[in-house]
Amino acid sequence: MRVTYGIAILCILVFAYGCRKYNELDEDTLDTRFSGGVNTAFDESSGAFSHAFPELSANDLAVHEVGDRHFEISFVTAPALIRPGLGPVYNNVSCASCHIADGRGKPALPGERLLSMLFRISIPGEDAHGGPVSVPGFGGQLQSNAVYGKALEGSVNISYTEEPVYFSDGQSISLRRPSYVVQNTYIPPPAGMLLSPRVAPPVFGLGLLQAIPESTILNWADEQDTDGDGISGKPNYVWNLRAGTSTLGRFGWKAGAPDLLQQTAGAYNEDMGITNPVFDQESSLGQSQFDGLNDEVEVSDSILKAVAFYTQTLSVPARRNIKDPVNVSGEKLFTQAGCNKCHKPSVRTAVDVSFRAVSNQLIFPYTDMLLHDMGTDLADNRPDFKANGLEWRTAPLWGIGLTQLVNGHSNFLHDGRARNLMEAILWHGGEAQAAKEFVRQLPKSDRDALLSFLASL
Repeated sequence: MRVTYGIAILCILVFAYGCRKYNELDEDTLDTRFSGGVNTAFDESSGAFSHAFPELSANDLAVHEVGDRHFEISFVTAPALIRPGLGPVYNNVSCASCHIADGRGKPALPGERLLSMLFRISIPGEDAHGGPVSVPGFGGQLQSNAVYGKALEGSVNISYTEEPVYFSDGQSISLRRPSYVVQNTYIPPPAGMLLSPRVAPPVFGLGLLQAIPESTILNWADEQDTDGDGISGKPNYVWNLRAGTSTLGRFGWKAGAPDLLQQTAGAYNEDMGITNPVFDQESSLGQSQFDGLNDEVEVSDSILKAVAFYTQTLSVPARRNIKDPVNVSGEKLFTQAGCNKCHKPSVRTAVDVSFRAVSNQLIFPYTDMLLHDMGTDLADNRPDFKANGLEWRTAPLWGIGLTQLVNGHSNFLHDGRARNLMEAILWHGGEAQAAKEFVRQLPKSDRDALLSFLASL
């Protein structure tokens, strides 16, 4: 989709930022409306997450649009004239079915089917590359659907228990604690199977996150908390299939994927059962659902790269109402609470002469891309490469204030348990315990200002 952008303003920014030295931040001239630098979309409608970078060449825009079409199309059971290959076991039929409007998914309510949420599974230990160990008979992800004539791997029933939390002024809020029961499995799962719930995250702005220099991310890391501020920050190193070695993890709730191509290829294979040049074996290989065929991959290299390019070139929605006094006050509280220690407001992307659209951009993602201990309440107790069962990657906050409008819900965190931003804050623990307590002690007017600031992102 295309929109009208503030072309004149963008040109000024391109000139201004293009002349700046790499990683040099001029705090006096920051315009925080431009969350994605020149790749910012000024759209406050339900389509806010779905705009291509505005400065793509005609050829790149054509590839983006090809990727867009294939992001949205649904696969069907083979044989079929078009888009065959679904399954035999799968979670959903298309990328867009989980990443609705390029935004975030939500958990199923009790008794509902899983639609935009999945469960990673493993057994204790590490595989040959330091990653999770696949579950015999199930693999690394529980597929809750199957094509006709095949058995689904299993499903998960979700229930919630309400728990009150009190602010210092006596007001309270109810948090819902999820409970998961694996059921309807086609064979008994092994005892001690580890389970990690994941809702589909937003896919806009990913190309800019991929362009953050690794050196910047590593400079933010403080794994031993040498500065004593209670915040560590640990990089995840994950197996890079194409490189044949471990590299920095960037994408996914635990930074378990090194780049957008592997992330996209893995989603095709695990979420839809679609083979591709990166993952050329069916996810059901070795199971009774496997069709036994060694046929050609079901998504070509060009289509796979086009879809990955689509996620690489989605603009970031602009911040709104940055001069509003309440939002200004809320931003100060965000800093005073220490939220900015993990949710880093700004960073400059690396210079990239091969793809200028993401090169040397001052962006405002509100993430450090690092793993942090988030406490026992949010723990999945399932390791994922260097991430232990308490750790999650700092989620970017840009665009978070438009979630309700675009996706029709305001569920946050990796499992969508939080029904609004305040619930999400109050689920924080571990390294974020002090920040949560700061917020819990605030008077209501300040809590409202903090939420108003977050809603402006």
